[in-house]
Amino acid sequence: MNEKDISANPFSLIADFEGDIAQLFATPFDEILPVLPLRNLMLFPGVVAPVTVGRESSLRLIEQAEKKGTVIAVGCQRDASVETPHVSDLYPIAVVAKVMRVIELPNGNKSAILQSFGRIRLGDETRQKPYIRAHVEKLEDILPSKDDKEYRALADACKDTTIRFVHISEAYPEEAAFAIRNIGHPVFLLNFICTNLPFELDEKATLLNENDQCQRGYKLLSILNRELQFAILKQNIQNQTREELDKQQRDFFLQQQIKNIQSELGDEQNEDVTDLINKAGFLDLPPKVREIFDKELKKLQRIPPQSPDYNIELNYAQTLVSLPWGIQTEDNLNIKHAEKVLNRNHYGMEKVKERILEHLAVLKFRNDMKAPILCLYGPPGVGKTSLGKSIADALGRQYVRISLGGVHDEAEIRGHRRTYLGAMPGRIIKSIQKAATDNPVFILDEIDKVSDRNFNGDPQSALLEVLDPEQNKAFHDNFLDVDYDLSNIFFIATANSLQNIPAPLLDRMEIIEVEGYLTEEKIQIAKRHLIPKIEEELKINADSPLKVKFKPKAFEFLIENYTRESGVRQLEKQLDKIYRKMAYLTEIEESNKFKDIGIDVANIEQLLGKPLFNRDKYQGNKYAGVVTGLAWTSVGGEILFIETSISHSKAPKLTLTGNLGDVMKESAVLALEYIKAHAEKLKLDSNIFDHWSIHVHVPEGATPKDGPSAGITIATSLASALTQRKVRANTAMTGEITLRGRVLPVGGIKEKILAAKRAGIKDIIMSVENRKDIEEINQKYIDGLTFHFVENVFEVLDIALLKEKVDDAINLDIKEDNDHH
Repeated sequence: MNEKDISANPFSLIADFEGDIAQLFATPFDEILPVLPLRNLMLFPGVVAPVTVGRESSLRLIEQAEKKGTVIAVGCQRDASVETPHVSDLYPIAVVAKVMRVIELPNGNKSAILQSFGRIRLGDETRQKPYIRAHVEKLEDILPSKDDKEYRALADACKDTTIRFVHISEAYPEEAAFAIRNIGHPVFLLNFICTNLPFELDEKATLLNENDQCQRGYKLLSILNRELQFAILKQNIQNQTREELDKQQRDFFLQQQIKNIQSELGDEQNEDVTDLINKAGFLDLPPKVREIFDKELKKLQRIPPQSPDYNIELNYAQTLVSLPWGIQTEDNLNIKHAEKVLNRNHYGMEKVKERILEHLAVLKFRNDMKAPILCLYGPPGVGKTSLGKSIADALGRQYVRISLGGVHDEAEIRGHRRTYLGAMPGRIIKSIQKAATDNPVFILDEIDKVSDRNFNGDPQSALLEVLDPEQNKAFHDNFLDVDYDLSNIFFIATANSLQNIPAPLLDRMEIIEVEGYLTEEKIQIAKRHLIPKIEEELKINADSPLKVKFKPKAFEFLIENYTRESGVRQLEKQLDKIYRKMAYLTEIEESNKFKDIGIDVANIEQLLGKPLFNRDKYQGNKYAGVVTGLAWTSVGGEILFIETSISHSKAPKLTLTGNLGDVMKESAVLALEYIKAHAEKLKLDSNIFDHWSIHVHVPEGATPKDGPSAGITIATSLASALTQRKVRANTAMTGEITLRGRVLPVGGIKEKILAAKRAGIKDIIMSVENRKDIEEINQKYIDGLTFHFVENVFEVLDIALLKEKVDDAINLDIKEDNDHH
């Protein structure tokens, strides 16, 4: 049997009784009555209440009572879980009731509408089957008089308190207050409240046991005030909680619940937090960093994983523990081993290798092991970046590289502040994370191509801290927000030019020039490195059907006519193209003609087409004013020709053509002014300059040309044109001049000499101060050349100009010219 409050609204079942209440309570009944036990419901006299009946015995009882119209005793169980209760399982005070109607419910159960009358005391049980029957004793109630104002005021107070309670509580429908407000009789009102409000059953039993209606009212009012205070307090708490949730305190509330749940489950920790703690245990964090990490960890534990702030804090904590605090690789400072590695990976570059080995030797004797900061500069493709990798291999350190080309945001170096959305560390810190050690070899590639100051800050200035040995021991990344020691890192910067690097940045680095390769060096690089690399990529071995053999002259022809560079990138591309072409010919079985004889000069033209470039050759000295100069370009040394012609003019002027830069134009003006000033010494009539226009041209007008190196070449060209004297055969020159006629030294001597030698030049004129550069060049590169070291322009002219005039020399005699005209 399963009786309980039905879901129907009890407030709609109010007894409409306006007669004498004493007569209602005095309803007659027998001494032995059938007993209907209820769960969680205690009826008070005069109340109409619906109950759901499920027990078989109770169903039989209510059906017979309805059919016969007899009264029954209705009591409440002390323990609702007892399925077959006895009278001893019920509260002793009960009521007499009548079954007004039995209703069939949709779920198959039945509901009985009960009208209660007076109170009774349950006595001995007389029978259990088919339902309980027991002795009952009538209890008298002390009822107030109709004129009792105190009782009526008490009832009104109970009514008002109940209505307030119903309004505050969310457990009652709106019609509950309306129903209570419409109950007229005070006794019935109080009993109705006692029956339907959710007090404890023991308290209801106490109220039902009270025979004085006035005393029952006072006790009820006390209980109602208590429940009302509880309801108001609960409402205040709910309102306050709702406000806190509106102020983003919901996360904290949920976190407290999560903590309680975790405590109940055995205090399980978040997997992310556990992982961070485990990683931090293997690191030698500095005390300050450890303090910050612990603080961030506690903050992370307070934030729910669903919060956006959680991922921000987690990312920061993971960054802290992902850095290699105190983790270093052991250096291999065996100089012979390092020399072997450098020689194996790079051909030539003797001065650069020697300088690097000196650094490694110094590292071996220093106790603090502070790494140097080098800057390798030179033309593209000469192996600056790969040289850094070889240093890492030689030392046994990790190798990391970042490209700084085009970096325009300071945050790329220093990182973003954590207040920004999507903040992350700078490239320096991210690369150290990747290296997993705090002493890698760190390549800062293309440092000369970092953008200058702009609205995103100055990344060049940000590099000052990174590359200063006195500052980088406490490098500050904006995202990390703690100091990190970079002093153990071996920084190597690479650049194509030093002109775009700020002076303070240059001052922090040791500059090592990586010169371009000579043709002879490129041939060796092709044989030792490029061809083996290509064959390894193509899986060419002794059993491979693809056979590629080069004859000695083929390499030089390929380098001279199909590449124009200081490095070997284009050479590698051309070799790769030859191998691709040979692979194609092998597949179509037309490569037999190359197998036996190998690839020579003629074969290269068949494979690669006509030459892309032509090296300038010496053109002789048949013409006055044509002088051979030497120039340095980003792709190596070149010879260039300065041509000067003169023409009679009524408005003489100096014309300069050939896409010349400002510096080269100034050199031409300077040379002309020097020739004018010393015209008498050259046996020139000073009036020549008033009647003859001078035109200086440098061939290949589409190619920009600039620099002071052509100063003595232009001066010699002007002097030859004005005197019509021949220039010494097979002679080239380079040097800057001053207004006083001094010859100043210039750079790129090694590349210029090799260009002169390739062009068939035998004599080279240069400043006496360039003698030291010649002495540093390997003797095999300067064999067959004669060097003339000069201090002033007239020494140049004495060497370069012959006394013999050119054929068809122009007659510049002013007197004869005037007579003719």
